[in-house]
Amino acid sequence: MNPSERIDQLIAKLTDWRGKTFAGIRKSILAADREIIEEWKWMGSPVWSRHGIIAVANAHKGKVKLTFAYGASFPDPDKLFNAGLEGNARRAIDFFEGDKINERALKTLVRAAVGYNQIKLKKKAPAGARAKARKSKKT
Repeated sequence: MNPSERIDQLIAKLTDWRGKTFAGIRKSILAADREIIEEWKWMGSPVWSRHGIIAVANAHKGKVKLTFAYGASFPDPDKLFNAGLEGNARRAIDFFEGDKINERALKTLVRAAVGYNQIKLKKKAPAGARAKARKSKKT
């Protein structure tokens, strides 16, 4: 079973409000960027990636938690982050029963995470590869 099918299965098992919320979060994430990849990691966690991990989601008893791996490193103009605010790297959004998903703001946050991952990837590239990339842009 591929990761997307596993996520489908997880959502189907969540027969209360959490399933609908989880499905809405997933829809917004995938709509933010066509190249986002769904993964299944850590023995049962849906993960979305592009140039590195963007976010991981988990359904808990009273909430659905969406944790951005590097959320502390990029702006949150709509103030969606409401958990993990004391951490040096991660930031999270806890969704509770009755919460509405601000799709526009969530897509903006996902795009910021993708942008951060792209910058981080470029910084990790060997110096020769960066110079070669700059040279090819000029021609």
